[in-house]
Order: sequence, then C-alpha cells, then structure tokens
Amino acid sequence: MIKIMIADDQELIRESLKIILSTNAEFQVIATASSGNEVMELLHQEQPDVILMDMRMPDMDGAHCTKCVKEAYPNIKVIILTTFDDDEYVYSALKYGASGYLLKGVSLEELSNAVKTVLQGGGIFNPDVAGKAIQLFSQIANDHDEKEVFQPMAEDPILSNTEWKIIRKVAQGFSNKEIAQEMKFTEGTIRNYLSVILEKCQLRDRTQLAIWYLHRENAEKDGKE
Repeated sequence: MIKIMIADDQELIRESLKIILSTNAEFQVIATASSGNEVMELLHQEQPDVILMDMRMPDMDGAHCTKCVKEAYPNIKVIILTTFDDDEYVYSALKYGASGYLLKGVSLEELSNAVKTVLQGGGIFNPDVAGKAIQLFSQIANDHDEKEVFQPMAEDPILSNTEWKIIRKVAQGFSNKEIAQEMKFTEGTIRNYLSVILEKCQLRDRTQLAIWYLHRENAEKDGKE
C-alpha cells in the first residue's frame, strides 16, 4: 500500500484528489493539509511515501515546504501538483528536491503513474514543463551562489563507464525505466547503480546528481575556452 499526503489550500481540491486516488486499491490517502505548516505538523504523526504538494499555500509555499520535508524526511518523495508552470516555481521545486512537477488536470492514470515512478527513483514532469526542467537543471548548475543545493566535490569520484552513462541519462531527464530499457538492464539494477553512485558522489538524490553533473560539464567547457 502506497501512503499519500495531499497538501492544498483549497478544500475542494484536497477532497477531490482524495476521492480520486482512493479508487486505486494501491493507494491510501493518510492525511490532507491546507498549508505548509500543517504538512510539517502532520509529519510528526505519520510519514507518507509521497506528498502531492500545491505550490501556492498560506504561511509556507510548496517549494519551501518541499525543502523542509526533504531536510527532515529525505526518503519522502514530493510531487508538485499545481496550476502554475512559471520558471520561478519549477526552479524552486527542483532546487529543493521535488521528484516531479505536474499541472493540475492530469488524469488519474497519469497521476498514478507519477506516484509509482518517483517511488522507483524516477522523476516525472508534465510535458509542458519537461523542457523547462532540463534547462533549469543547467541554470541551477551554473548558479555558483546556490549554496543551499549542495557543495560540489573538489575532485570527481571514481566511477565506471556504466555509472557515467547512467549519470548522463539522469541529467537528461530520463526515468529509471527509460534508462533500463536503453541500457538493457532491469529497473532494479538501475536503482542499485544509482544508490551506489549517490553514495560515491556524496549527493542526496537524482536532482542533485543532475545538477552536479551539469555543473561539472559546464566547468570543463569553461576551462577549455
């Protein structure tokens, strides 16, 4: 059973999502929250596997709530589910560790697949947002002032050719399933590789991995110019 929390300041949205998700026997909506602060309070009682997070909420927006969640409970996955696809919102969501960014209005099938994808270590983005996501990975990687994201390592870790290929695919926005299909591995094998890669690179998740790789690539290009 996949445990889900819904965070949205509109009661109609919260209840509608709860009803829709409850039609899937694999899901259990364990809590709903109307604000970022309420999310953090509820997490003291029980932790979901995934939080569906609205971006605009009172007292703490979805991006900063995502940051707080990931700092305190790094294993919880966050999917931003919002009506806004502005660069600023997508940028903040990625920077603070969201695993997905979907626009409200997605079908139950799309939402269900998104939840399962992020739990398998993948990232999921609405088609209208996917292109921005890759551009913003590069933007974050180029932003030397983003100390909140991570501290890049002084030297590259020792990685195999296969590990580098997987990292490149992650930076290009590929999901574990897509990487597995292209490299002729199982999804489980890719997840195992990623766990080892993240440990070697001393990074928290695939978002930081993508940023680190693009930061490294940009630094190398600057050095050649």
